[in-house]
Amino acid sequence: MSLGSHSDFPTTTLSLNFPTASQNFSKTLSSLKRSTLSTTNRLSSIHHDSLFVQHVADYYHLPLVANERCGSWYIHPDCKAGSAYFKSTDGHQAQWSFSTRRLNLGILEIVSKHGGCIIVDSTRRGKSMPDALSKTIPIWCAVMNRLLFHEQRQDVGLHTPETVVAPSEHSQIQARLDGYLSAAQSLDLDLSTLRQHLIVPLRPFFLTPDSPFPDLPADTSYHPIVCLTASRRVDGAENSEDNYIQGAGDDSEGWSHGLTPQLFWQHKESLMAATEEELPSLIQSLTINDRLNEPFQSTSSTLISPTASIFIGPLSSIPSTPWDAMIICNTTNPLPTPSIVSTSQTPHPRVLHLPTPQGKPGSRALRSLLPLLHPFLHPLLRRRPSEPSTEPPKILFTCPTGTDISVGPTLVALCLFFDGRGRILADTAEEMDKPLIRRRLAWITTAKPDARPSRETLQAVNTCLMRGRGAVMSGCVFGS
Repeated sequence: MSLGSHSDFPTTTLSLNFPTASQNFSKTLSSLKRSTLSTTNRLSSIHHDSLFVQHVADYYHLPLVANERCGSWYIHPDCKAGSAYFKSTDGHQAQWSFSTRRLNLGILEIVSKHGGCIIVDSTRRGKSMPDALSKTIPIWCAVMNRLLFHEQRQDVGLHTPETVVAPSEHSQIQARLDGYLSAAQSLDLDLSTLRQHLIVPLRPFFLTPDSPFPDLPADTSYHPIVCLTASRRVDGAENSEDNYIQGAGDDSEGWSHGLTPQLFWQHKESLMAATEEELPSLIQSLTINDRLNEPFQSTSSTLISPTASIFIGPLSSIPSTPWDAMIICNTTNPLPTPSIVSTSQTPHPRVLHLPTPQGKPGSRALRSLLPLLHPFLHPLLRRRPSEPSTEPPKILFTCPTGTDISVGPTLVALCLFFDGRGRILADTAEEMDKPLIRRRLAWITTAKPDARPSRETLQAVNTCLMRGRGAVMSGCVFGS
């Protein structure tokens, strides 16, 4: 019988039989990885690493500072002295940078009070130390030292971990320090105030769970900044060592189901005792209760010095002060019946509601909403200089977090209505350019270190101010 007539030979595509072993094996591997990278294992790994972090704090008797957003997972809120915002991208190979948007000057106050600090961060598999700790913070320390101790140049050099940063990379970063210093100097920071916090230069030291504890200087020649990596390095795959996950707190949006570090530490026992199947519903319950309680938790706002008028804060800061005006950046207006025409002589503040969703859509919405600021604030701010005995108006800029969307309108107001000393301008605004915008942004990030406007928010501000700088006061750009 010929081959073509064999009854068992497939004659149509439907009768073809492909092996599924390889497909099943791939699915099995994926399932195993998901199981190992489960929320249960992440929380267990975070708790394990937090014990090491606390041990380091006890050993050095220094306060813990979380490099957000990852660092807060590893620090109990009662032991957290503050937050830092050093990005690893500013330390990536050939992309080194000193950020004028994230000055982290709040760390200087902590260092002044305690003599030094420990900055906590972590990283996922493949690296022993995040670039934020190995390069971004050393760059920041070197720039701060040169800015404040330029007469001691022999003591203000770059210090990086030799086991992580190659000599050639170190040299390339060192060669850029003068440029970073020029960028910092262009911000016109109040150096006399900063020098009150630092008597001697900063010096970074580096520690991981796999390295020996560095000896800190016994004298007071430096303020030590201990760059602490919370997680031990796992060689190979992320799921290769007894369900331990390196950098378990990193990129929490992808695994946390809405859980935050604050909620984790508040409910650690119940979360650690729950099974993987129980965790999603438990976390959902905790986050819902937290949101329900949020409106009843009044939060203080932050005065943006050197002004005496501009404040910024989350929505929960609205009831904290009798405001003369409020700019509310939120999808809905949280006030029941806001008054648009009242003044400081009446019991209700002037309110401008800018309907902005959270995240990038809200930042993009600012492009069409920021022009409303000038006609809204002009009657309140321009009349004050002729009345020197009048108290300066108190104006609140607010959004759900008080750290991103509301920074945009705050920055626009600072550029339009205040001079370089924080005084209300009597007439026209200063000549608008990007250096001026950067200097006013430095006021915000100095007063409120957790303010971290997105690139989209800052682009909206630049578009509003730079494209309309010739018509700001005439109203053809900022409304009539």
